[in-house]
Amino acid sequence: MVALLVLAAGGLAGGGTGAAVQSLTVQISADPYHNAGSAHMTEVEPDSFTWRRTTVATFQVGRFFNGGASNIGFSVSRDSGHSWSDGVLPNTTRVSGGPYDRASDPTVAYDARHRVWMISYLGIDTAGHPAAPAHVDVLVSRSTDGGLHWGDPVAVRLGSPRSFLDKNWTTCDNTPSSRFYGHCYTEWDDNAAHPFNLLSMSTSVDGGATWRAPKHTADLAQGLGGQPVVQPSGRVVVPILSFPDELHANIGAFVSTDGGATWGPMHKVSGLHTFTERGFVRNPDLPSAEVDASGRVFVVFYDCRFETGCSANDIVITWSDNGVDWSPVARLPTGPVGVGADEFTPSIGAGKATSDGAGQLAVQYYSFADAACATRSCKLEVDVVSSTDGGSTWTQPLRLAGPFRLVWLPLTTQGYMYGDYTSTTVPLDKALPIFVAARSPDPPLLDVPAFAGRIPLGPGVAAVRSGGTAGNLPVPAPGTRAAPRRSM
Repeated sequence: MVALLVLAAGGLAGGGTGAAVQSLTVQISADPYHNAGSAHMTEVEPDSFTWRRTTVATFQVGRFFNGGASNIGFSVSRDSGHSWSDGVLPNTTRVSGGPYDRASDPTVAYDARHRVWMISYLGIDTAGHPAAPAHVDVLVSRSTDGGLHWGDPVAVRLGSPRSFLDKNWTTCDNTPSSRFYGHCYTEWDDNAAHPFNLLSMSTSVDGGATWRAPKHTADLAQGLGGQPVVQPSGRVVVPILSFPDELHANIGAFVSTDGGATWGPMHKVSGLHTFTERGFVRNPDLPSAEVDASGRVFVVFYDCRFETGCSANDIVITWSDNGVDWSPVARLPTGPVGVGADEFTPSIGAGKATSDGAGQLAVQYYSFADAACATRSCKLEVDVVSSTDGGSTWTQPLRLAGPFRLVWLPLTTQGYMYGDYTSTTVPLDKALPIFVAARSPDPPLLDVPAFAGRIPLGPGVAAVRSGGTAGNLPVPAPGTRAAPRRSM
């Protein structure tokens, strides 16, 4: 399939509050399927990884209402995001000759030591009438030719009648001086375990061909949507949505210093206070994490603490050099406080350190201009901000897409869906956000493909400092919510 070029000078649909991207946004894939039961043409929940000039992106293709997709798609650029080639994973779901009914939750990793690309995902079997996810395995597919061709699925962890595995994420140690160079790590949770959402980590030392028996944290921590990152020392930090009990959710993190042989206890990164939208949008409170070249770990998430009465969500950031001690939470300067805009589902990318040691950062996010919009009137926008001084100052938002109608997205049990996460990388002084956006549909088909942008980094116009820290403001109680415990 030949990628399409879409001029984004006014966004994909015009309007919005962010400055429009004065460059090309590239459509990198489209749903090729026509099977019954799932929504077409839809692609949701992208992830990506960049190694030198190569970027591999992945996403769900053909989303089902009650969980999973027809298959996992991928798109590859070998020239820093200028051009792309795409396809779908082979021998995974029944539409591609595989044994599973559906697939979900794709993420990408690269193992530099073994020169292997990996896409990690869930293989899902269904049961009942109507059919719904009933059995889940954690899998990886591997590529040894730069992401152009992919092998059969490899089991990271097979589910059992007493398990329900969810929200996997894979990363690798790519620092040659690290003692654990070539170790790869996959995180997931078991929604049916006791304690609920019990976290597991598995390690591979052979490029994802085999995976060791899973390990739990020292305190049997519970959570959802962890994103492991590896510091240059080989220390692994796993920021995650943490569940200290059945009624509350925090942003937390846990650490391994011995190559995944053991995992420490959960550490609290921040409390979590979120506004609940009237519009039926699927946006679980998952954090996004990345590590820069210096080893500093950054975490972004959305939170309402800076808005009076918890009346909308902002994108906020914190950082750590060890995964245990974290900076005060700061609000990204994406716009004025109190104007009614609602921001959520951020993804962060980190690039090389600059001459003074500061990191290059980019954050992509979705938003409603009106936090109080109803489902039929809500319109989404996709924006990106960047920093070249480690997050001290940020550019004004650039619009990647929108505004487009919420109801143009595929409907799921938890709301209209673009993805529980998206992805941003920072290769060669550019931000490379991967996202999905909807265009006006032609019923019964939708029109929700995957896109990539290439955004130059720099001070931009009117770079401003981040907002105050959480310690300076009261934490509101109204409108707080706990995230769903299952989100495939």
